[in-house]
Amino acid sequence: MDIKQIQELVKLINKTNIGEITIEEEGVKITVKQKKDPVQHIIAGGQSGQNYSNAPQQQIPTTAATLPPSITAPPAEVSKSDNYITIKSPMIGTFYRQSGPAKPIFVNVGDEVTPGKVVCIIEAMKLFNEIESEVKGKIVKVLIEDSSPVEYDQPLFLVDPS
Repeated sequence: MDIKQIQELVKLINKTNIGEITIEEEGVKITVKQKKDPVQHIIAGGQSGQNYSNAPQQQIPTTAATLPPSITAPPAEVSKSDNYITIKSPMIGTFYRQSGPAKPIFVNVGDEVTPGKVVCIIEAMKLFNEIESEVKGKIVKVLIEDSSPVEYDQPLFLVDPS
């Protein structure tokens, strides 16, 4: 289910007297509930261990949103021009290089990463999601400024796998 379908679903709920609708597709479950005021609950869920990179990512008025505490970045992609692997954002949100103002930065240029190592945090709808590397290598370049908004599938880091 893509963002446009979710938007249409929310519009349908707002225009009708339907109180709640739940749709499950490819292991992703979306529930939209209507209250007396036009606030929707969107809950993304799925099977245990599933990658939630296709979960709803649009920021619409919500009172509850549930995403896993740790989201694995989508499969890294090899750049054709220079043998670097790109770690991309699995969701829309705000990119942070550290967990707090006085906390250490997760990875810097020159740092070694391994699969499962947290490389950054992306905040989406007031939830902080740890983004883990799926590749082994050395960080060559950080492509995003700290506290910047990111889009789904936007390149975040370049990794040299050698």
